[in-house]
Amino acid sequence: MSRIIRRRRRTFSRRGGTGKKVLLTLLFLLIAAAGATGFILFETEKPQLTLEKTISYLGGPVELPFTITDQKSGIQQIVITLEQNGGILQLFNKSFPRQAWLTQAGPKKITEKVTLDLTRAGAREGKADLVITVRDFSLNGLLKGNSSITRLPVTIDTRPPHVTIKHAQKYIKPGSSGIVVYEVSEPTEHHGVMIDSTFFQGYPLNGSNTTFIAYIALPWDAVKPESTRVVAKDQAGNIGKAVFSMRFKKAKEKKDRINVSDGFLNKKLPEFQEHYPEMKGTKLEQYIYVNTTIRKINAQQIAKICSTPVSEQLWYDRFLRMPGAGKAGYADQRTYYYQGRPVDHQTHLGMDIASTARVGIKAANRGKVIFADYLGIYGNMVILDHGQGLASLYSHLSSIETEVGKIVEKDELIAHSGATGLAGGDHLHFSILINGIFVTPVEWWDRHWIKTNIQNFITKIK
Repeated sequence: MSRIIRRRRRTFSRRGGTGKKVLLTLLFLLIAAAGATGFILFETEKPQLTLEKTISYLGGPVELPFTITDQKSGIQQIVITLEQNGGILQLFNKSFPRQAWLTQAGPKKITEKVTLDLTRAGAREGKADLVITVRDFSLNGLLKGNSSITRLPVTIDTRPPHVTIKHAQKYIKPGSSGIVVYEVSEPTEHHGVMIDSTFFQGYPLNGSNTTFIAYIALPWDAVKPESTRVVAKDQAGNIGKAVFSMRFKKAKEKKDRINVSDGFLNKKLPEFQEHYPEMKGTKLEQYIYVNTTIRKINAQQIAKICSTPVSEQLWYDRFLRMPGAGKAGYADQRTYYYQGRPVDHQTHLGMDIASTARVGIKAANRGKVIFADYLGIYGNMVILDHGQGLASLYSHLSSIETEVGKIVEKDELIAHSGATGLAGGDHLHFSILINGIFVTPVEWWDRHWIKTNIQNFITKIK
């Protein structure tokens, strides 16, 4: 009997030991789980803020682009405030809802572009601090989360720059050019002329820090502008304006008929098939694709090429015209006929001049070579940047005798004429552009026009 009792006691003892081990294991697991949970919920890594640009001034609308990252609990809140003379003004507040507890609770990365406008915020002129506070979803910091604070010293300026117009073009018509000269009272980050929705960048006049010149133009199909003004935006985002008026004249329309023959198609299409293998369909369909789609693409490419001109004036006096017979004019309205029926309509944006075959092509004025290559309907082409938005274009060339980046002098050889691109015979297609807009070259060949519309005012304002 006593032996049986001792065996039961040993059995109970072993069972009790096993139970304690299980309890200890469970307790350990609970503690570990609690520790892991606490480690996750109370993580201490702060959000990281990266500013895409530095802001020193605030006033009118100013964009503040930034990126925030938080790889642990995720981003909870972004607050932007302005601190000035002991007061705090909230400018931006964005919060994100919690998505989970034990996994990512908020977004890991956020890219924002906040527009700050203090013109009606009640801030005073002078010094202040722009404060950007970012919090994450951690329960660290008395359940408030980890926070990163970025403080930027700024100057509050809500007064727009003063713009004074010294001269503005009086008369203008479709395809015509002109200038506007103006003064700005303070340094700006952006200024120029707006004609309706088209912007023409201003450039320093004769090296001045306060007086600027903007070359303006209307495209061939322009209607009377509804709004013409000079605009200047300072570093604080304030915009100053000055309105001017121009008398609008209608331009005469000239019509032209172009007959497209099978011989022309057989001669020209292989050149374009080499450069544009996506062309499909009949010969006529391929030709229309070149004359419409490729023409439009080329115009966009030329505008881009001319979009970053040098800031100083490189040209002087009138532009030279190549000797030869004029074969087609600016803004000629061309209707294309195939086998006696109209198949397309386009506008000719330059002057065609014919001389002897492969005649030397010379620079119409001093400028920088910004393009010297093949381009679609224009064939082999050279573009010269004459500074401040003015450019000249030479196309259908048989050969190019210059290179990109070179400064060429007026009357310097740059190419030889040819029939590349959509040319029916050897000739030069010559164009003038203002900020990528094709204008009539006739004005720029005319010494009297240049003197009375440009040089007199530049000299007078010196």
